[in-house]
Amino acid sequence: MAAFQSFATMTLAALLLSGCTAMTPPVDVTRFHNAQVAPIVPGSVIIRPNMTDEGHNRSIEYTSYSAALLRELQRVGFSEALDDAKSSDYIVRYTLERAVLSASGSRSPVSVGVGGSTGSYGSGVGLGIGIDLSGPPKDKIVTELSVRLTKRDSGEIVWEGRASVEAKDGSPASQPGLAAAKLADALFKDFPGESGTTIRVP
Repeated sequence: MAAFQSFATMTLAALLLSGCTAMTPPVDVTRFHNAQVAPIVPGSVIIRPNMTDEGHNRSIEYTSYSAALLRELQRVGFSEALDDAKSSDYIVRYTLERAVLSASGSRSPVSVGVGGSTGSYGSGVGLGIGIDLSGPPKDKIVTELSVRLTKRDSGEIVWEGRASVEAKDGSPASQPGLAAAKLADALFKDFPGESGTTIRVP
């Protein structure tokens, strides 16, 4: 009986997780690299947020995104530098920005997240608002993750990318943990990806 209950619990959890994944909005992804000429050779990495203000550092946010990025980097062949971070082959720096997109189209920053602008991309995001006949449209949380992969020895940026997702305020997809996994997964899909092209990942 206990074994059956355990199985039922795991099955229910899996169904709930798959339901949340199915409800997660698509992610817009853009990558830049020169891998056709100089292939990116996987190696050891350390992951660091782009910090412009120590006050922006929220441990939960930082942990969620760092863990999600490391998981995807390991999936495509990189490894975490554990013994001596200063001897890693690559440094991965990321920027996280979250903003509220109101029903009127205005955009304002959210008071959570880490990092500042990397300077590589424009801050504007094309957004569309649908019509909700059941009541006033809800605000949306726009989460954007930008990542740079840099060679430690030369400082050369070998790959960079940006992923962004919109989700209704209060929905599961607007929460940091689920957004982190979704953005990191989309960003490293088919790594290194097609350079200079924006794709939409379901």
